[in-house]
Amino acid sequence: MGRLTALSPVTRIIVDEAGVSASRRRPDTLAVEEPLEIRVGGTALSVTMRTPGHDVELAAGFLAGEGIIAAGADVRSAIHCGGLGAPGLSGTSAAVDVPTATPAAAASENTYNVLDVTLAPGVAPPAPEVARNFYTTSSCGVCGTASIEQVAKIARFDVSADAVRIDAAWLARLPDELRAGQQVFDKTGGLHAAALFDAATGELLVLREDVGRHNAVDKVIGWAVLADRLPASATVLQVSGRASFELVQKAAMAGIPVLAAVSAPSSLAVELAASAGITLVGFSRGRSLNVYAHPERIAV
Repeated sequence: MGRLTALSPVTRIIVDEAGVSASRRRPDTLAVEEPLEIRVGGTALSVTMRTPGHDVELAAGFLAGEGIIAAGADVRSAIHCGGLGAPGLSGTSAAVDVPTATPAAAASENTYNVLDVTLAPGVAPPAPEVARNFYTTSSCGVCGTASIEQVAKIARFDVSADAVRIDAAWLARLPDELRAGQQVFDKTGGLHAAALFDAATGELLVLREDVGRHNAVDKVIGWAVLADRLPASATVLQVSGRASFELVQKAAMAGIPVLAAVSAPSSLAVELAASAGITLVGFSRGRSLNVYAHPERIAV
């Protein structure tokens, strides 16, 4: 696994009440952002900018979001291919056991920025129209009204049938629990986070951080895939930042009935949530929250 943080020199400027400024040079801790190329059976499928760590979960969550896999048994193996200093260069490889997904120890200069996933026998590889051989930035999303129909076609789980009921007071506390678990954010201030909570027990099941909000969600869903917890019924996916169309799509594909964000949803995210049967919450801050779709699950 690569570094999670890196040190960089920074010039800090402070302006006092009188308008007098002073500066000093000091090191600052930054969140690492590196590319990860996801391959399936040796064929490149996607490149995403991510914070290193939990890469097999990230790939599993990504593949689940595309409707390619739905359980840990759908993945036979995953191999990290290490590049020396530059992404995409062939180097040493480390076999990864699924579902534990722990890469072998690597030399500090080995970036491990290529992950090759081998699907289990009988699991169909990505169809040509599904293959997304494109560059994905850490803030990207997939948009388009036609995408709502596509999600409905490939979703394996009926989220609308999930009869879970969520206590509003408990739901309002989840952003604080999410923030309390962001260890790398405490050092850098530069990472998104996603967490999956059990609505019946209130237990925090898993929390992941990443420079990309969609990557953080993929890591959480990938954890659920490898733990054979899909569909993730009676759970709440709490995310930092806004609720985009892509995050609602990932929740639908994983069978997650409630998605809550600390910021605003997009219009297409609301449309998809309403269509898919997902309770979508935005502006979940302090003692208030807005419910944009399927409020019937929230007990007040």
